[in-house]
Amino acid sequence: MKLDYIDKINEYGDHIVRLYDFDKAEAIKFRNTLQHTIIINQQHLDLSAVDFIEARNCTLILRVSEEDEGIITSNKKQFYCNLTTKGFEQMILLLEPFCNKETKGYQWLYDIDSSTDFLFSPGGTW
Repeated sequence: MKLDYIDKINEYGDHIVRLYDFDKAEAIKFRNTLQHTIIINQQHLDLSAVDFIEARNCTLILRVSEEDEGIITSNKKQFYCNLTTKGFEQMILLLEPFCNKETKGYQWLYDIDSSTDFLFSPGGTW
């Protein structure tokens, strides 16, 4: 599984942080890591420190917050995804199809009016 940042993906200046290049087994590992660290233990999750994720040009730390803000950054290298516990629970539900079978589909992991979206895509496309 790889993590990277893509700047200005459209004419509106939107950006994405994406997790891609994975199979069903890695999707299950990601979902379980998210469930255990964020939901159960209420701890931050630094995706660049997860052993099966290769951070290519950025880092992403998932944090429980009071509001669903989505992904923020000040330098386009270090990113933070701030969501409520409910927001992360919804994210886990969105991961389920990738954990049930191999797929070429993709999923945006939250629906927040933010300039940076979070893409989960085995093939890296959307």
